Amino acid sequence: MTTPFDEFIDDVKKRRFHNHRLELHSDVVSRGILRDLINSCEGFRADLNAEKIRYWMNVVAPGDRGRKIDLFIGEPAADGASPDLEKVRIVIENKSVVTAHRNRTNRVDDLKKALESIHGVKKESIIVATILVGLAERFLNIPDQVKKRYKYQKAKFEKKVLPRLSSGDQSLWKEFNWAISMNRADDPKTTVAHFQKLPRRNPAYTHEVGYDYVLIAPVYIDNVNPPTLPRPNSLNIDIDREYQAMLEVICKAYMARWHL
Repeated sequence: MTTPFDEFIDDVKKRRFHNHRLELHSDVVSRGILRDLINSCEGFRADLNAEKIRYWMNVVAPGDRGRKIDLFIGEPAADGASPDLEKVRIVIENKSVVTAHRNRTNRVDDLKKALESIHGVKKESIIVATILVGLAERFLNIPDQVKKRYKYQKAKFEKKVLPRLSSGDQSLWKEFNWAISMNRADDPKTTVAHFQKLPRRNPAYTHEVGYDYVLIAPVYIDNVNPPTLPRPNSLNIDIDREYQAMLEVICKAYMARWHL
């Protein structure tokens, strides 16, 4: 099957490199999950078509002005345009640890704060997290390093460098050896272990503070070789099975909470 994570990989191929600063993957993943929920969950689709609910992307989280919710699905406010934060039904948070695995602790903390924020407003809301975990041991840092070198030579970068990125051109490693970020071989497994510590709950126990589903998607991205969503992978994660299971959990919980 094709997942939103495959679509993210296609997006990286199109752009030629992964810009970890912009978190562009989040919008791609959010749109894909929304589409697949519409196609696979009848009650959800009916409510969306009847305009009982709407969706918004990058909504400011309740009680946290500096934090945004990647995908917010719920009832609109009285103005019909903005979301009613107290009538949220589904929240999707998308994170990634593709480059520097040392950032995993910050991403886990982000997800914990998002969870507490949403559950504090509406405990019945369905709360899901997706996390991209990079498998590459070295990563060519384009946005923070290489592009800065070409700050005043944009045309040269686009002509001489950009077409070579993610193409398999191994000479890039030597040419830009000062822009390489390194990870340890066991970093992906350690990162997954950190995210597996996130609180989770049985979807039937809405009073508990926990994610209804946490999905981890291994990706191989180094900005030199073509990016992939490896099947199989060293983390032994079946992304297709996990993604289908996530959709089923969301739909089942949605029907139980708003259609019984």
